[in-house]
Amino acid sequence: MAAKIRPLNDKILIERSKADEKTKGGIILPEGAKEKPKEGVVVSVGDGRITEDGTRIPFQVKKNDRVLFKSYSGTDVKLDGKEYILMSEDDILAVIE
Repeated sequence: MAAKIRPLNDKILIERSKADEKTKGGIILPEGAKEKPKEGVVVSVGDGRITEDGTRIPFQVKKNDRVLFKSYSGTDVKLDGKEYILMSEDDILAVIE
């Protein structure tokens, strides 16, 4: 049985896109030289941010949205051989349509 991650409150779980294996010029990149992409797909979302008065603000992103996010944002999580990032919605810059 595969484990599942359910983000809490204002957290979002994103599956990071794969790093490019080679440059546009055809040079194959070694593992250490690959830059981690700042793009991924939303896997699941929490319930939303809670304001000071107790109301919940819903997310602007939803499951399966392709998104761009800030460099060095979130927390890397590895589960069942896949790499994910757990981050706040504030770290997401845009939805790719």
